[in-house]
Formats: sequence, C-alpha cells, structure tokens
Amino acid sequence: MDRKRWECCALPQGWKREEVTRKSGLSAGKSDVYYYSPSGKKFRSKPQLARYLGSSMDLSSFDFRTGKMLMSKMNKNRQRMRYDCSSQAKGKPDLNTALPVRQTASIFKQPVTKITNHPSNKVKTDPQKAVDQPRQLFWEKKLSGLNAFDIAEELVKTMDLPKGLQGVGPGCTDETLLSAIASALHTSTMPITGQLSAAVEKNPGVWLNTSQPLCKAFMVTDEDIRKQEELVQQVRKRLEEALMADMLAHVEEIARDGEAPAEKLQGEEDGEDDEEEDLDHGQEMESV
Repeated sequence: MDRKRWECCALPQGWKREEVTRKSGLSAGKSDVYYYSPSGKKFRSKPQLARYLGSSMDLSSFDFRTGKMLMSKMNKNRQRMRYDCSSQAKGKPDLNTALPVRQTASIFKQPVTKITNHPSNKVKTDPQKAVDQPRQLFWEKKLSGLNAFDIAEELVKTMDLPKGLQGVGPGCTDETLLSAIASALHTSTMPITGQLSAAVEKNPGVWLNTSQPLCKAFMVTDEDIRKQEELVQQVRKRLEEALMADMLAHVEEIARDGEAPAEKLQGEEDGEDDEEEDLDHGQEMESV
C-alpha cells in the first residue's frame, strides 16, 4: 500500500491527514482516508472525529474525504443559523390563518325579551331580525405590507393579476387588490363577481358590497379559461419532472449509501491485516 501523510489545514494545528492507496485485491486503486490527532490517535470516520472534538469545532461543513471545508455547506449553515436566530428573536410565528375581519357592532336598537321562571312565558324568535352584523369597510388594507420570505430571507415573488381586474376604493393598489381577491376566495363560498353596482366608483363608502373584493365587475371568458388550463398543464409537467428527478436522486443516494458500508468494512479488514503484518514483523525483529 502507498501511504501519504500531511498536515490538515481545516483541522486545528497538529492534526494530520493520511491517504492510503490500495495496490492489490479487488479494490486496487481505491484509497482510504485516516486522520491523526496531535497525540497520534487514529480516526477512521467522521463520526469518530466529531465525537472526539465535541463542541470545540463544528464539522458540519467538513468533508472527511478531501479534508476541506465545503463553502456551499458553510453558506447554507450560516443562512440556517441566521434564520433560526431571527425566528428566536421574533418569537414563535403566528400560524393562525384566520383573516383580521372585524365585525362592526350594530348601532340600531334590537328587541329584548325578558325571561322569568313563569311556566306560561315563551321565548319567540324572529328569523328576519337575526341578520349578520356589517363588516368593516376596506379591512383588506390590513393585509398590506405582509410579504412571504424563503429560508434565505429572500422575498417570494407574488403572482401578477390580469389587466382586466381594476381596484375600487381609496388608495387601492395591486397588492391590496390581490389580498382582497384571495381573502374573498378564502372566506366566502359565493361566486366572485366584483362590485356590480356602478355607483360604487363614485362613493365606495356607501355602495360597497363587503361580500365581494375591492375590484370592479369583471367577466371570465372562454379564452381566459383556456389559457389557465394550459398554464396548469405546464405547471403539472414541471412538477412531474421535478418529482422524477428527486426520486432518481434519492435512489442513487440509497445505492451509494449501500456501497459505502461495504467499502468501509473492506477498509477495516485491510487495516487489521496491516496491523497484524506489522505485529508479526515486529516479533520477527525481536527474535532476531
């Protein structure tokens, strides 16, 4: 076997990396990597090295094979640490999906029924008076400024609305319009038609229908439906290709992990044979 040993710059001072190349057998040409501490202790795997160093050094970005720190893993670890720190600083995230819709209390007088323990008293209910309380106008503006970010703290691009959708109300931006349409789809089972009254453009505070989003009336044509179907088919095709690539990568990783223990076992057997040969050689020298 061909043995080469040199200093490992990625580890603390005094650590050495040894690469042993096999010259015979079925695994001829393959190499095994070992590490030696300043005291001479030998390490055959990364878990052994991590257990020995403990918390004195982070080996999550350390490549045991090459003896170098991988910059890609270091960047990912930094991003994850920054995301964890920001999450801890901000506290637990609010996972409540309920929209901030405030129901305005009615200002009109309501009938009151006085109930006593007399057996002849009966409580009557009028279904016409059991009406829903009015909603707060333009409550969708509370959703403005809320953006989605990925794990790398980069802003996720929102969707673009069709040109036919036009907002209604004071200061209604595209962001507010998108929030209003998404909220209407989330909270209501009624069809989304927009504000059908033409008077809402003149005085939205009076004629606004709170059950519909803050947009003018619009029509969905057959051409719009056809374009949406094509878009859905394209997205499904890309999703299928991504899932297939992920499955193939997973199968390849499983196959690679299955071969690794066998190579490691072969390396340990060869290492034991080398130690036995060294021991026999030492005994022969003592006899001489």
